[in-house]
Amino acid sequence: MLRISLKSAWGHKRRLVGTALAVFLGVAFLSGTLVLGDTLSRNFDQLFAETTAGTDAVVQSPRSISGGGPDIEQTGFLDADLVDTIAAVDGVAAAEPSINGYAAIIGPDGEAVGGNGPPRLGGNWITDPELNPYRLVDGRAPEADDEVVINRGAAEDAGLEVGDTATVQVPTPLEVTVVGIATFGDADGIGDTTFTAFTLDAAQRWIAGDEGRISSVLVRGEDGVSQEELVDRIEAVVPADTETLTGAEVAQDRVDEINSDFLGMLRTFLTMFAGIALLVATFSIYNTFSIIVAQRTREMALLRAVGAARRQVLAAVVVEALAVGVVASVAGVVGGLGIAGLLKGMFDAFGFALPAGGMTITATAVLVSAAVGIVATVVAATAPALRASRIAPLAALRETAVDRSGTSRARAVAGAVILGAGVAAVLTSAAVGGDSVVLLAGVGAVACLAGVVVAGPVVARPAASVLGLPLARLRGMGGVLARRNAMRNPRRTSATASALLVGVGVVVVFTVFAASIKTYLTDTIDRTFGSDLVVSAPAFGGAGIDPSLAPAIAELPEVADSVGLGTGAAVIEGDERGVRYGDPGPLSQIIDLDVTEGSLGELADDQVAVSADAAEDEGWRLGSPLTVEFIDGSTERFTVGAIYEEDTLIGNLFVPRAAWVPHAPQAMDNAVYVSLAPGVDLEAGKAAIQPVVDRFDGPDVQDRDEYAADQTAGLDMMLGVIYVLLALAILIALMGIANTLSLSIHERRRELGVLRAVGQTRRQLRTMVRDESVLIAVFGTVGGLALGVFLGWGLVQVASSSSGVGVFTAPVARLAVILVVGAVAGVLAGVRPARRAARLDVLDAVRSD
Repeated sequence: MLRISLKSAWGHKRRLVGTALAVFLGVAFLSGTLVLGDTLSRNFDQLFAETTAGTDAVVQSPRSISGGGPDIEQTGFLDADLVDTIAAVDGVAAAEPSINGYAAIIGPDGEAVGGNGPPRLGGNWITDPELNPYRLVDGRAPEADDEVVINRGAAEDAGLEVGDTATVQVPTPLEVTVVGIATFGDADGIGDTTFTAFTLDAAQRWIAGDEGRISSVLVRGEDGVSQEELVDRIEAVVPADTETLTGAEVAQDRVDEINSDFLGMLRTFLTMFAGIALLVATFSIYNTFSIIVAQRTREMALLRAVGAARRQVLAAVVVEALAVGVVASVAGVVGGLGIAGLLKGMFDAFGFALPAGGMTITATAVLVSAAVGIVATVVAATAPALRASRIAPLAALRETAVDRSGTSRARAVAGAVILGAGVAAVLTSAAVGGDSVVLLAGVGAVACLAGVVVAGPVVARPAASVLGLPLARLRGMGGVLARRNAMRNPRRTSATASALLVGVGVVVVFTVFAASIKTYLTDTIDRTFGSDLVVSAPAFGGAGIDPSLAPAIAELPEVADSVGLGTGAAVIEGDERGVRYGDPGPLSQIIDLDVTEGSLGELADDQVAVSADAAEDEGWRLGSPLTVEFIDGSTERFTVGAIYEEDTLIGNLFVPRAAWVPHAPQAMDNAVYVSLAPGVDLEAGKAAIQPVVDRFDGPDVQDRDEYAADQTAGLDMMLGVIYVLLALAILIALMGIANTLSLSIHERRRELGVLRAVGQTRRQLRTMVRDESVLIAVFGTVGGLALGVFLGWGLVQVASSSSGVGVFTAPVARLAVILVVGAVAGVLAGVRPARRAARLDVLDAVRSD
């Protein structure tokens, strides 16, 4: 039986090509994801290991405050006199002060150099080469306050060379001379991260905000002194409120931070789409083997008639699936290397540059990818194999071997129950809301999908009848036959369309969710945007605007008022929270926050404003005392001076600028809102303000519509990435349609031969097969649209109830495009099967075996 199974698979290898290709693509995507993650992880491991090899110990402040987003994290400073204390410790060969902060290199186009997300770093040039992770490859170290060294990646992006004059924002724009180009180890930089190195004095002035402060002390030990011993000696002389780590611990901390934040999220993101691709491939595999078993009914029955047991027939089909799974999965693992490169190129194209490096192939990535592909193939073929094992020997006497579709009452009831349970779970999670129902919503979504798949054959016949009416009327007899072909085998029609339904459904969920968030943000901006114009820093990369810009704009005669808003983090009543700061007076005149208690415009320097949601959650009231701990270690007492309803633009906590700036070394604004003087139109206002903004090397001035579009541009970019990733799942689904039709051509060859014999032309036959492909594709697309819109609605409701973000929006235009694309894709999927059908020899097709 094993020999028969392998010979059967080899003898009919063309019918398994589509299945093997679906497995190959799914496994290649998974393998590429794992290889890319392993490669990036190894690159970062090597990079940090090399660049910290000469550092034996690091002394730093243990104080770190984060909140309000991944870019909002502040670390404490040390007293600069600590360097001399550490240098005097027995066993210390060298001790260097290090300063870390924000510095953006401005390119010739006036934009900050860097990609979407990587930070723009600034600091001092470390004079000890063994302690400095950067290596000079051109020029020299900075010697004057207006001289800098920049990393080679940033220099190439900005078109800067040694000797060029450039602008660096800290956030005050500084005109500097580039005197050196450096690499981070052997790399041009850490991805698109930029680095600007000043002299120590300049870095203390512009980044640390005080000549007596530094971020950390880098220490190199003498030969023969271990890192652990060196740390023990240093800890004995430094203050108790400092933290001393070995160089190995620092390198590992950096790697762990990259893995937990960036790489962990990237792997999860890509693995999710690899799972979707494999799920779609599983549907295609199941459908292919269902057709193969139906076509081999007589063969299986003859095997039973000559003595084959049920388990042998079952094993024969499973072995065939196993052979396909092994071959396709092994090829997919190899193809994953190319997919990894394509994934990196895709992220680079969308502005999310990833560090370059050679491929890292681990045994785990190979074994997991291959195992998942093989298991998925065998599992998908199990149900058809079980049906094959139940074929009675007398079935060998039948003239035809047609797959009798089951549209039983039991299937209808089961599908309705599962779908109803899923819908109920989604509706319940949407009504209850909160983080606690996220799991319930996920289970409901899976149940909805399972219910649709189970009930698919029951729905397929009436759906094909309705959807096929336009074809029957517009395409004549070919359309009529295509409609009847889809109706007469609803199980096949449903199974074929299910793969496309899953892919389209996921696309629609993301489309609806992104459109809903955009609508919410746009509505919020329209409701609260009291200013006429705005100068807004990019949302990614931690970019900032000089706080002096807002007062400079306010001095223009065309401007009534302007206010800058910055973002930071502080410990409020023991909890780390994101904080917005600015000048309360101008803010109250420009932006409507719907203040319900107190006065925002009269907020004193020892008062804060809080959102109504935060006040309700924490039990705060007007006049409630709050303890605020800043990053410099100081603690001050504030009282609640105002409570507001609208928290979208300024979050849950607002602190007056005068109270914030003394504790923040690099206080910078994220946006400046401008209200024009009476009688000044937007274009005149832009023309007057832009020269001032250019003087500060700030971004372009925007009106309300431009600002709204800019704030939602990141969603469109992310949606573009998602569409590209989901394109593979859609491709696999369309291959499944093409494969199903190609296999059905063999089953219906006598029927097609009769049609040709009674006068149907090759062109009419091709049209009929293509129309059937379109009908199946439209059925899957419409089902995916309906399922995706419903699940998207549920996702929006859950997100809205837990975070207040989202107003359900079904983007009709985009959904219509998806429907049209589905129909066009159906035409393309039917091209090859149609050509194959048209090439059938009429006499050979109608003869009786």
